[in-house]
Amino acid sequence: MTGSDGRDERQGTRVGLADVRQLEDGIAELRALDYRYGGGSCRVAVEARLPAAVALLDGVAKTVVLARLYTAVADLYNLAGWTNFDQDRPVAALEGFARALELAIEAGNDDLQANIRYRVGRLHLHYGAVDAALVEFARGREAALAAHSKLAQAILSANQAWAHAKKADVTGALTYLRRARQEFAEAEGSERAPWAAFFGATDMAAMVGTVHGELAQMVDIRHGRGGIPALVEAIGGYPLGMTRSRSLTLIWLATVHALNGDLDVATTVGEEAVELAWALRSPRVRQRLHSLSAAARRFSGNADAQEIVDRIDDLGQSGR
Repeated sequence: MTGSDGRDERQGTRVGLADVRQLEDGIAELRALDYRYGGGSCRVAVEARLPAAVALLDGVAKTVVLARLYTAVADLYNLAGWTNFDQDRPVAALEGFARALELAIEAGNDDLQANIRYRVGRLHLHYGAVDAALVEFARGREAALAAHSKLAQAILSANQAWAHAKKADVTGALTYLRRARQEFAEAEGSERAPWAAFFGATDMAAMVGTVHGELAQMVDIRHGRGGIPALVEAIGGYPLGMTRSRSLTLIWLATVHALNGDLDVATTVGEEAVELAWALRSPRVRQRLHSLSAAARRFSGNADAQEIVDRIDDLGQSGR
């Protein structure tokens, strides 16, 4: 029998570290699919794992196991929220994140709380609710400080920089970006939690390029030139399994070149970005192509610009 919160009311099953490790391994496999193929490749599988994972919470476990178990189930909900976000399902995503946060609090895991707040903020940022994103990033930063995690702090600072760039706040954006780079440097050699392991030197470079690219769109195209080396570095650094991150970074690089009028380069880079977007099961990536299309449309009558627009339009009409 299952209660209203989805938890199995039959209690008494003994839960041990082996059960928790099995759950953690399953989450790692699903997260790898999300990175490589997009949320649509694994969202259903993630959600299918939730009932059995939640049922473990009703089992009998030693105290040493409980915090790790609650953390694992919280992270599964965290992944459910993220894959729903990637599938353009914001309501379902926020529900997943809310449950993840409840469980992370029960686990006493400040580092995971910081990560969940970061992801909620990213959702708000994607849909244009910049002030709401900044609130979540600030709350996430509080949790990161409580966790004494420089990596979590760097992730939050980098995204605060992006949010300020979206508000056309050059000083704020660059100040938070400098802080992110310093915190990231201080985090070198520290242990990385699975939910934050993605944020290495490559992703830091991508965020530097992203902030400059956003400032190029919102303030002055000259800001974009400062981000090109970082974007190129990130694209070259992403391993095979980080397809979505590579595609998003290619979109930024193509957009910056298009804003600068380097349309031949923008076309070449944009072509690869669109090809990856075709392969990914990620509406979020396709939505991010709109910025590239808008940059190209500024040069009406240019053949290279029109090619970019046409490729993106074709992808949008495909219904993928």
